[in-house]
Amino acid sequence: MKLIDTHVHLNFDVFGGELTSLSSRWREAEVVHLVHSCVEPGEFKSIRAIADQIPELSFAVGLHPLDASKWKPEMASEILSLAKSDQRVVAIGEIGLDYYKADNIQQQKEVLWTQLEIAHQLNKPVIIHCRSAAAALRELLESFWSQYDPVEGVMHCWGGNSEETQWFLDLGFYISFSGIVTFKKANSVQESALIVPENRLLIETDCPFLAPVPKRGKRNEPAFVRYVAEAVAQIRNVSLETLAQQTTENACRLFKLNIETAEKNANKN
Repeated sequence: MKLIDTHVHLNFDVFGGELTSLSSRWREAEVVHLVHSCVEPGEFKSIRAIADQIPELSFAVGLHPLDASKWKPEMASEILSLAKSDQRVVAIGEIGLDYYKADNIQQQKEVLWTQLEIAHQLNKPVIIHCRSAAAALRELLESFWSQYDPVEGVMHCWGGNSEETQWFLDLGFYISFSGIVTFKKANSVQESALIVPENRLLIETDCPFLAPVPKRGKRNEPAFVRYVAEAVAQIRNVSLETLAQQTTENACRLFKLNIETAEKNANKN
């Protein structure tokens, strides 16, 4: 069995000095590849340093919507340059809209639009963060699609209801479920996990956040993506092995991953 955690933040201080033990645990859990997201371009150096140690790590570059106030005009060329600088960069992200307690809505939209243009120029998928902004995001993406060809991507750590899920499926997106799907009261997320077609389904931890049951309340880590996989498999009434195969194939297709090479290199460590 092979699992891929499509959204991690291993460069956060909470993981300091634990890369060897973390990687040992995720390999034991049969996690064969990870995609490291990026909150702001300034993280790129630290993320790349982790990837230099972990052959099964791909990564992204972008500016998170909660950091949209940090945007400067020159950041667009910086993100473009960084994305082109390393073949392990497989996406632009995480980008998106977060209207929860937001007072910079227009700025978030402008920053997202510019990063969508970068993804379109590079023909790379996007990793989308969306909180309390599904309708606005749908409208913006439809507008972008009308001016450009569609950009591929994933709605990460998805928490929307089934109607919202269908909006983004109709736009061509993959949907990725995190530990939220294991929570007892996450009924709408679990309903969404049931309707996503098998060829658009992804799993993630979003570690160190949102540890799944039975680890809820603890620091999350990539090995725990197995609990997410087990929960989604149960919801969809398929075996864990089937769910693993589907989500791994989907991750490889979206992010153009060559996990066989990475596995061989990881086994040498």
